[in-house]
Amino acid sequence: MRPTKLDEIVGQQHLVGPGKIIARMVTAKMLSSMILYGPPGTGKTSIASAIAGSTKYAFRMLNAATDSKKDLQIVAEEAKMSGTVILLLDEIHRLDKTKQDFLLPHLESGRIILIGATTENPYISINPAIRSRTQIFQVYPLSEDEMEKAVDRAIEDKERGLGKMKIDLKPEAKLQLVRATNGDLRSALNGLELAAKSTPENDDGVIELTLPIIEESVQHKALSADKNGDAHYDVISAFQKSIRGSDTDAALHYLARLIEAGDLPIIARRLMIIAYEDIGLANMPAANRAVTAVLAAEKVGFPEARIPLADAVIELCLSPKSNSGVTAIDAAIDQIRSGNFGDVPDHLKDSHYAGAAKLGHGTDYLYPHNYPNDWVKQQYLPDKIKHAQYYHAKENGRFETALSQQYDQLTKAQKIKKKN
Repeated sequence: MRPTKLDEIVGQQHLVGPGKIIARMVTAKMLSSMILYGPPGTGKTSIASAIAGSTKYAFRMLNAATDSKKDLQIVAEEAKMSGTVILLLDEIHRLDKTKQDFLLPHLESGRIILIGATTENPYISINPAIRSRTQIFQVYPLSEDEMEKAVDRAIEDKERGLGKMKIDLKPEAKLQLVRATNGDLRSALNGLELAAKSTPENDDGVIELTLPIIEESVQHKALSADKNGDAHYDVISAFQKSIRGSDTDAALHYLARLIEAGDLPIIARRLMIIAYEDIGLANMPAANRAVTAVLAAEKVGFPEARIPLADAVIELCLSPKSNSGVTAIDAAIDQIRSGNFGDVPDHLKDSHYAGAAKLGHGTDYLYPHNYPNDWVKQQYLPDKIKHAQYYHAKENGRFETALSQQYDQLTKAQKIKKKN
């Protein structure tokens, strides 16, 4: 089911959709080397394959970790003969210096158009010499609708998919297939193929794929067999609300349901949101420890992942709570969206260019480190909203109580009467 042209790609429409950057590059025949980074199974190889198919250039695939410099030399020779080769280099973050040094001149000449694929953040893990010669694009897990579209296409396609088989994928089974694989289309299609080819036909020659069969094929249990999938969201909602409400036993119950469903990515994401949305400034160390627990859980996987997750859930339940950070940033965003905020004060504007002083930019800025206690009275908000106050402290824990006292002290020192 690998796409051969851009309009066959499911997902990543921010890159390959009509009028978007990669689509424009292909249409204009102005391809440049790029790095695609994001989770597995989200379309990095598919995008490279579709670019090659849309441009008719030769397409080669190598792995930076396992393929040798000699393999790169073969691609370079082909590029010299044919003009241009698109090279998909998987795990590009593991490219060593010898291979990199060989590759750089070919990227400069344009003979090899490199499409690097990685699950690692390229700004951290990829050598600057490669990074500076490429465009960096992020890809994202596919949505449920996109996953369902791809699954339906695979079932119907008689040439590249499973269309020659009579497959009846039950609605609740399809829902589990796309949810359990968490936006990883490769995993979903692998699970679908395994289920279809390992399930005997019924008397009518139809392969019925039920929820238990899909659960076995993707090795994830459904939270419930409800056809609409409401239980999936109900359990996640109850999990967060139980922690917010400080009910430790209820939170552990819903955590156990999520663990039994094998939904580690969902647990990890939701727990990090809870840590900062519901506990937040009342107990920042607990929020930080929750993130550490999530990272540990992701490293070790199930079944051991249940241990740091349970520890984090218990601590968050018993911790003081505060949503003041959420309400503060939401209030600031609301004001920005209203358009009613004014210009940056002149003394805060950038002064690192010729002519800035003539415009009065930065000339009256007071550098706090030149003053006692590294603080000096100075206006920072635009004139139009100089009395705005977004942060309203909640003294629900020692951590935020201390922040609240510091906030009040600084506000009084400014001698600006704050108002909503």
